[in-house]
Amino acid sequence: MTVKQILDEKGYSVSTMAATETIAEAIDFLAGNKFGAVVVSSKGQEVAGILSERDIVRTISENGKDAIDYPISKVMTKNVKTCKATTSVMEVMEIMTKGGFRHIPIVDEGRLSGIISIRDVIKYRMNEVEREAEEIKAYIGAG
Repeated sequence: MTVKQILDEKGYSVSTMAATETIAEAIDFLAGNKFGAVVVSSKGQEVAGILSERDIVRTISENGKDAIDYPISKVMTKNVKTCKATTSVMEVMEIMTKGGFRHIPIVDEGRLSGIISIRDVIKYRMNEVEREAEEIKAYIGAG
């Protein structure tokens, strides 16, 4: 099972924001779309960074309410872990668990092609386990 299977079901579209936009704009964007993170990209093709709710909360806690006027570039995570569509779901789970993050952009041939969250991975795995259980029941019932 690969990330491609999740993206085939979820979709490949990725919403991005420019690094020059403000934290206030990012807050509105995240809240309005019910997203937990946004990929930062100037043209929607490369990954310059990622900004999560956690990044925003930490920044406001450390710098006060005026931090909402900071540009995203000042707060975003710059060294973003990415994966490919061919990466296995189990490998992505390991990367997210070790890194302590909930979103991972998918990059193929240097181009942003999707994003998945831990919720997407869990949903996929739960469906997979249910399908396997049904197959086992059918096998036992046929015997």
